[in-house]
Amino acid sequence: MLIYKVLREPEFRDFDTAGRTAGSAVDLADGYIHLSTADQLAGTLAKHFTREEGLVLLALEADALEPLKWEPSRGGALFPHLYREMTRADVLWSRPCPRPRRP
Repeated sequence: MLIYKVLREPEFRDFDTAGRTAGSAVDLADGYIHLSTADQLAGTLAKHFTREEGLVLLALEADALEPLKWEPSRGGALFPHLYREMTRADVLWSRPCPRPRRP
């Protein structure tokens, strides 16, 4: 199953240069990297990135990530959380993410 991480362009550049990241400021504060399923992605974009431009979408294979925990978040839905740095080897592909629309 593919899961996704949204990075701002500067965060992605840092990740691309270093080959690893502990995530965004929110990820660092929470102690894990926030990820979303395909069904959760639109809500994540609408809630956290509506005023953002220059976003990059990264796809990862959930079954290949350890330790990945599925924990309740918005509305009790289970969201994937990665409890380690994300590495370049974890990412299947990356591409520009269209600017989210306001709800």
